Amino acid sequence: MAIVELRFSALPEHVRTARLVAAAVARRAGVDEAVLDEVRLAVGEACSRAVGLHVLHGVEGPVRVALIEEEKKFSIEVGDETPTPATAHGNAGASMPPSTGPADDEEAESEMGLAVISGLVDDVEVTADGNGGLIRMSWPVTPEPVLP
Repeated sequence: MAIVELRFSALPEHVRTARLVAAAVARRAGVDEAVLDEVRLAVGEACSRAVGLHVLHGVEGPVRVALIEEEKKFSIEVGDETPTPATAHGNAGASMPPSTGPADDEEAESEMGLAVISGLVDDVEVTADGNGGLIRMSWPVTPEPVLP
């Protein structure tokens, strides 16, 4: 198993770098070329969501991205350090109350990001606890052909 780990300040300009690195590592891991755009989009959404949560809650710690290459799958974990209850990190299928202010707008955007991720990635898991939230996404890899 090979792991590439990124940590970056919660600034929107770093999300693009995370997308580019994720796509490069996914390609090297054997993720199908046709799926690489989905990988980029999903990582962008997950990182943007983590940055937004950090900004909203005044968290100064870094956003964490782990790119994990395994024998039959490639996984990406995007973690934030927002110590909020699981309901604040949301669930892709949860309904949101009507927005009443900037914080509610940010939470609604966070929920929309989760919905986009769920539409892009078949294997996605969202968890949260008092230490922060984690989005884990996985894609199958195509094994390299064995040359004679």
